[in-house]
Amino acid sequence: MHFWAQTVCAFKCNHDANIYSGTDGTEITLTGKPQQNAYIESFNGKFRDECLNEHWFLSMRHARQVSAAWRQEYNDERPHSSLAYLTPRKFAESFLIADSMSISD
Repeated sequence: MHFWAQTVCAFKCNHDANIYSGTDGTEITLTGKPQQNAYIESFNGKFRDECLNEHWFLSMRHARQVSAAWRQEYNDERPHSSLAYLTPRKFAESFLIADSMSISD
């Protein structure tokens, strides 16, 4: 068995926990527990379905270019229902405007 897998198994058996928190604040989600971080699992699924499964990459450079284009479209052009149908950029800008207005008051 791989060393890391042995370490995780030993920790889980000794502590009966679902998440390991490191001393530096990092958290490790254990295998088979995707519900511990539903947001990133949802993003990973969208990225896989809409980008990775749609392209046949010719090189790492090509993969980076396609991924960067998808990320730009995802953040700058696509409205998200969880953000009141704003793009992430517009949503963030609305907070910056609200903060600057509250500071000037």
